[in-house]
Amino acid sequence: MPIAHIIGLGKSGIAAARLLKREGWEVTLSDRSSSPNLLAQQQELASEGIAVELGKSFEPDKSIELIVVSPGVPWDIPALKKARELGIETIGEMALAWRYLKSPWVGITGTNGKTTTTALIAAIFAEAGLYAPACGNIGYAACELALAEKQPDWVIAEISSYQIESSPSVAPRIGVWTTFTPDHLSRHKTLENYYNIKAHLLKNSQFQVINGDDPYLRQQGVDIWPDACWTSVKGKTELLGDTALGAYIDNGWVIAQNDKILPADTLRMVGEHNLQNLLMAVAAARLAGIDNSAIARAIANFPGVPHRLEHIRTWEGIDFINDSKATNYDAAQVGLASVSAPAILIAGGEAKEGDDRAWIETIKAKAAAVLLIGDAAGIFADRLEQANYNAWEIVETMERAVPRAAELGKQNNAKVVLLSPACASFDRYQNFEHRGDCFRELCLESLT
Repeated sequence: MPIAHIIGLGKSGIAAARLLKREGWEVTLSDRSSSPNLLAQQQELASEGIAVELGKSFEPDKSIELIVVSPGVPWDIPALKKARELGIETIGEMALAWRYLKSPWVGITGTNGKTTTTALIAAIFAEAGLYAPACGNIGYAACELALAEKQPDWVIAEISSYQIESSPSVAPRIGVWTTFTPDHLSRHKTLENYYNIKAHLLKNSQFQVINGDDPYLRQQGVDIWPDACWTSVKGKTELLGDTALGAYIDNGWVIAQNDKILPADTLRMVGEHNLQNLLMAVAAARLAGIDNSAIARAIANFPGVPHRLEHIRTWEGIDFINDSKATNYDAAQVGLASVSAPAILIAGGEAKEGDDRAWIETIKAKAAAVLLIGDAAGIFADRLEQANYNAWEIVETMERAVPRAAELGKQNNAKVVLLSPACASFDRYQNFEHRGDCFRELCLESLT
């Protein structure tokens, strides 16, 4: 019986272990952490014949034939370098799923906009009567789909740079590139390396859909992507490449492949960036052969994405909006630019590298006050001071931020309280969803 080792006891790792076990492998799963929740999972998996090692780092040996890496595990850790030197096949969880899922894929990547675009595409395909679940960074782990009895008609996969890096074999029928700005540089080191990882997925794709309004992607242009379907919210004259393939907005209508599809204001989500996400989703659906009526129905019924400009409640005339998924400066700038002014902004968490200047300029233009939480609070306070913005307070926790935001909102006649952190969540929370859920709970329970 061949031996496989899975690193990371998350949803992806567990699904990969179960898939390999089904396929006749002897499977061990390891995680450096140990907690009551992980111990419970260890017992459950042991009953399925899957060994789980907790609280220790993985060390490869020659008895192992395959190593599968969960998305959060850095690709260049010493154990994986050693494994590759030993000739042990080392792949990501998504590459494993690719081997067993024979359906066509839509692969969506980009710095920002991935989740909304993925959710829109999945909603359109479902409205067209297709079984096309979202997986990867949202929805299912890809290996969960490979395990299921019913195989999907299409796989709609949100794929991060981490997942592309560890799964270079994945070759979607349709590849979508939403945006490109500096992010994850602590892992990928250089902007060029980060770009090349993203570009690999698109080069592997039969068809490409690319955001033509993104400055960096537009700069690469048709010389790099001659056959891509380019999109633009600014109209046909701004399209790159073959305009017959493109998608754009003209006189308030979404046009794709020269067809009028639906009024752009059918989408209930705010912000120009969401019109761009809409164009990319419509373009992908057209490339998959989905008819216009199904596209229009899906967009009319689309509720939005949790944690991305998600309206939680209106309290005393102030809208409380959860944008916890804004984990970098660019996403947070777009979020703040999309809401009505004056706004009370809650920001902070685990700081990332990046250019914060556009974000700070938007704060100066739209925020009546900024409440700072988490490990980045002091850093952000210093940056705001340097930019001559003084209406900030360090409140440290979400529990203090929400009632203080309500108080400041009333004092400043604010229209919006916006959680848009511009930071990762790992200083205080399991992930951005946990952070957004905490904000939602506090908004619903503590404001009376």
